[in-house]
Amino acid sequence: MKKEITIHFKVIHHDRTSLLRGIILLEENQKPTLADFQQCLTDCGHEVVLIDKEHVIFKASKPGEDYLIHVLDEEENGLRDVIIENLAKNLLKTKF
Repeated sequence: MKKEITIHFKVIHHDRTSLLRGIILLEENQKPTLADFQQCLTDCGHEVVLIDKEHVIFKASKPGEDYLIHVLDEEENGLRDVIIENLAKNLLKTKF
């Protein structure tokens, strides 16, 4: 059975940084690989190549584009999906 894994990544341009997320579908008990991260970023519209395996950093490979993408480790950075949490809280408050 497949499960959805939400990954958070930071897109770093010269003048701005954006925090985005993507979804990877994996089998139960499977950990995402670097290839899974790269495919997720490609699915999100980023043509990238891996430049730092240890820190999971990719660089744009499309001509004319110059930015980096850092895939963040949720456990280390304590990231949460605040939008989903707020949605769940609102649903719990709603009386049907």
